[in-house]
Order: sequence, then C-alpha cells, then structure tokens
Amino acid sequence: MKKYPLSTWLLFLIPSLLGVLLFIVPVPTADGWAVPVALLANLLAGEIEAYAPWIMMGILIIAAVGSIIFINRKVNEKHHVSFLDKLFNVNLFWTIVRILGAVFAVMVMFQFGPEAIWSENTGGLLLSAGGLLAFLFTIFLFAGLLLPLLMNFGLLEFFGTMMVKVMRPLFRLPGRSSVDALASWVGDGTIGVLLTNTQYTQNKYTQREAAIIGTTFSVVSITFAIVVIQEVGLGQYFLPYYGTVILSGIVLALIMPRIYPLANKPTTFMNGKQQDTQSEAIPEGYSVASHGLENALETAGKNRSIGEFFKDGFKNVLDMWIGVAPVVMAFGTIALILAEYTSVFAILGAPFVPYLNLLGIPEAAQAAQLMVVGFADMFLPAILGASIESELTRFVVATMSVTQLIYMSEVGGLLLGSKIPVNILDLIVIFLLRTIIALPIIAGIGHLLF
Repeated sequence: MKKYPLSTWLLFLIPSLLGVLLFIVPVPTADGWAVPVALLANLLAGEIEAYAPWIMMGILIIAAVGSIIFINRKVNEKHHVSFLDKLFNVNLFWTIVRILGAVFAVMVMFQFGPEAIWSENTGGLLLSAGGLLAFLFTIFLFAGLLLPLLMNFGLLEFFGTMMVKVMRPLFRLPGRSSVDALASWVGDGTIGVLLTNTQYTQNKYTQREAAIIGTTFSVVSITFAIVVIQEVGLGQYFLPYYGTVILSGIVLALIMPRIYPLANKPTTFMNGKQQDTQSEAIPEGYSVASHGLENALETAGKNRSIGEFFKDGFKNVLDMWIGVAPVVMAFGTIALILAEYTSVFAILGAPFVPYLNLLGIPEAAQAAQLMVVGFADMFLPAILGASIESELTRFVVATMSVTQLIYMSEVGGLLLGSKIPVNILDLIVIFLLRTIIALPIIAGIGHLLF
C-alpha cells in the first residue's frame, strides 16, 4: 500500500467521522431517537415555524417561474451545462408539475379556490407551519450542505470496497450503497434519496442501482416508525414491530432487484457508459481493508478545498429545493385529495379483501383500503387504522405502512423530483409488489404476537 502524509489521513478520518456522527449515529431526544442532522433540521424548523410555509411558497414560485423562463432554451450537452440550466431547464411535463406545485402553494397560503386543495387534510397538511414542506426546507438545508462529509472524503470508497462481497451478490448493488442504506434506515428516507440522487448524477451508480437503492432502502426513520406504532395504540410492541419492519425490508431487498420493474432498468450510468463490475475486484497484493483504505485516502487527497466543499453543499441544497419540493407539493396534494374526497382507494383496495381473509386478518374490508391509501401518505393508514378494534389488524396496518416505503407525499414525490430513473408507473408497481410480498410475513408475525 502507498504511503500517505498525515494531512491526507486526517482529511479522510475527521470529515468522514463527522459525517457518520451527523447522518448515521442516532442520539436520544425528548421525543425519542434522532440523527443529529434531523435534530438540527427540527430545531431550525421550530425557530422559523411561522415563516417556513411562506419561504417554501417563495421557492415553489421561483421553481415555476424559472422553468417557464428556461423552457425554450436549448442546451448542448457536449458543452458545459450551467448550474442554472440544470436547475430550471426541465421538459414540459415537469414545468407543468412545478407550476401546479406553485399554484397549490399560493392557494393553501391564501386559502382561496376549492377547499379540497387547501384544507388541512390535503395541501394544508403539506404546507402547514409544522408540515412536511416546512421540514423538507430545513432537512434539505442541513443534509444538502453537510452531505459532502459523507461523499467527498473517502468514506464511501472505504465502505464500498469492504461491503462489495455482501451488497453485490445479495442486493445486486455496489458496496458503497451500504452507506446509503444505513443513512436511510437510521436517519431518514429523505436523506437516503438525496444521497442516492447525488451519487447517481456523479455517475457512481448505474440507472438500475440508483432505482434499486431509492425504492428499496429509503426507509422512514426509526423516530417516525415510533410515531406510527404509537398512533395505532401499540407502542408497547415497538421492538417486535420494528423487528418485523427490518425482516420484511431485508426479504424485499433480496427479491425486488430481481423482478420487474427494477430488474429491467439499464446497467448504464447517467453519462451513458456501461457498468464494469471488474473495477470492484481486489488487486493482487491487497486485502479488502488495505484496498478500501487506499481508495479512501486517494479520494480524500483530492478534496482539500473548503470553498469546493461549501459550493457542492449549496448546489445540493438548491437542487433539492427547486427540483424536489414542487413535485412533493403537486403529487402529494393530488394524492391526498383522492384519499380524502373520493373512494378511489376503497375501490383499489377491494382486491386485498380476499387476500387479507386468506391470511386470517380480522376486519379485512376496513383494512383492505388501508393497504393502498399509504401510497398517498405513509401516515394515513395509521390515522385511519387507529379506530380498528383488532390489535392484530392494527399491527399489520402499522407495520405495512412503514414497509411499503413508496408514498407520494414524501419518498415517492422525492424520487419523481430527483434524477433517479423511476416514473410514476414504476412506483405504483413497486408499491403493490412490496405490499403483496410483505403481507404474509407481517401477518404471520402478527398471528404469533396476538
């Protein structure tokens, strides 16, 4: 192994450890456990609670206006593409989505137009003082700004080399994705999507890998999982409940990359280059650890500029604010309107009634629509399921709502707003497959408990 100066070692160790502490190591709080990045986001969200919805409305308007201005601007991919072009130069469909997001935001803030759009259970739920968009403003600020700690100083290279023998055969993923998975499971799904999107745009993940990680590992945080189980009145069952979430998640992570639609995604990078798994092989004369360490130190040595660190961070922040927030607002509001004011989810849930009866789940008719309503928002099944009498059914509903992972008011919206190559049809199919595959596992453990 090559010799590296002490400064390079420190450049690898200090930022990487700081990144792990901020994004991955949970700390106890008054409301349970949270990773420090989410804690910082919550603290700032509390301080600017009254102003956050207005700030987000401003960002949504800027995203819409910017996209309208840039819509006819031609970009030559062979030349340097400006950062503003990357932010605002989107196709007609995404321009319409951004305009919708801005219009919905203005309607919510000034409460005009159809109440179905701005009520506290639809658009108002997303853009309220303590709502999702207000939290996304702060989590994107801190996570985006500090994300280079995880990405630029060798941590991904080190873990990537160490974990390749586990991640590649089991999940068809590169070793570096283990850091993504851990940040999502312990931290938050939004952090996982942000990390995956950045890695994909930097050509570190292929289209298939980015799609697998984004739709399979971007799980809600432990803290939010606690809120869900308490909402259905089963807080005392948290350990078996979260154990079931982990077991179901691992089984799904083994199956989903091997079936449609994820198995059909191209193994090319964003720049069109083909994947070469030979590059993950350990060279002769190296152990897994020494090769991982050399890769890490090589990367750390190239990132000595503090200015570049903050520049990368601010680009991450703006990319998520402008690219993702409008999609969450537009698709989240539409999905919540369908859940609140139509019987769409009751009709869609009807096929699950015989499946739930087969698995011996009481109150199957009421539970069936909760199997699909989670596509709109992950918290809806817990809220609507709290009135179900059967503890077994409430357990299944709560566990399933976290395991389904794809919900439009957050992770689903984030994925659509990111560069990760998944579309709305992919997300619907993945959501339904995850539900069908996980139900027998969750129901089986539920029967053992109750």
